[in-house]
Amino acid sequence: MSEPNLLYTDVEDDLRSSVRALLADRCDPHAVIALYDGDRSLVAPLWKALAIDLGLAGLLVPEDRGGAGASAREAAVVLEELGRAVAPVPFLTSAVVATTALAGTDGDLLAELAEGERTAALAVPLPTTPYGVIPAVPATGGRLTGTVTSVAGALEADVLLVPAATGDGLALYGVAATDVTRVPVVSLDMSRQLADVRLDGAAGTPVIANAEPAVRRALRAGAALLASEQFGVARWCLDETVGYLTQRRQFGRVVGGFQALKHRLADLATGVDSANAAARYAAALPAGDPDLELATALAQAYCSDLAVTAAEEAVQLHGGIGMTWEHPAHLYLKRAKADQIAFGTAGAHRARLAGLVDLPGAP
Repeated sequence: MSEPNLLYTDVEDDLRSSVRALLADRCDPHAVIALYDGDRSLVAPLWKALAIDLGLAGLLVPEDRGGAGASAREAAVVLEELGRAVAPVPFLTSAVVATTALAGTDGDLLAELAEGERTAALAVPLPTTPYGVIPAVPATGGRLTGTVTSVAGALEADVLLVPAATGDGLALYGVAATDVTRVPVVSLDMSRQLADVRLDGAAGTPVIANAEPAVRRALRAGAALLASEQFGVARWCLDETVGYLTQRRQFGRVVGGFQALKHRLADLATGVDSANAAARYAAALPAGDPDLELATALAQAYCSDLAVTAAEEAVQLHGGIGMTWEHPAHLYLKRAKADQIAFGTAGAHRARLAGLVDLPGAP
């Protein structure tokens, strides 16, 4: 199998331009900051513009099911831009993870997600890895009980896809969000607020009987494409910091001219470019490629820590203004720190990577 071309295509560049223009117009950083005061009025109209007006909700859905029939490469470009804007929309949780879990199913839900009419979320804790035990609630006679904590996308979802333990193994049930109790969690990153989901005998509709492969595939897609969001966060931090340091003057000189800061920025730029390559590789491999799991583990092991480093540098190198509530740097640090545990920590992915390449002492 030939190596994928990691360069951006004209189609991907056009897609990026459209998403970036919309976010520049409708996702003001001050509106994102307002989320931390409980004002979530930005979320619904922004998601409508992205999901319906630009048609991004159905990006990964086949054309015969009402979607765009695009690949993970295009979804990665969208996530890069969403990361650059710390956009508070459920693209990752609904249009990537939930949609991937439903791939190949025959019900109407996938088509409804593609049209942007409804959103869905996979009801597992955000730190769940694609490799370990999948948390599941009990299911008896189509009724689900139990609590799933720290679910990303649950507050925006119309339907929750709940893994449940049955007598025949792991099954996936669709549960209307109105039939469960969603308790918002005060999250570090309020632009992707978590919620605890209580299932007090909620009626579930069977979606997939033998669901473990589908759930793992969805978690792996989430982990692989999250790396592109992390790259987008890091790229914004680098670009904004360079821009600031080339304007800020101290002791009669442009601050960016100091050698110590040049070295820090050079190291960061190298890291950001490496993150781009790792994220692109994870997004470019087709489903079923034998290297996909390795590429996913590698991308997460590298990009999650690099995004945090980039955000920390942005806060520090902006000086006093970087520490203020009004400057958006803290939004990127919070998103990077929250993403650092999403779909498994960097340590978990390094351990998986070690096992895949047969390193001595690998678990």
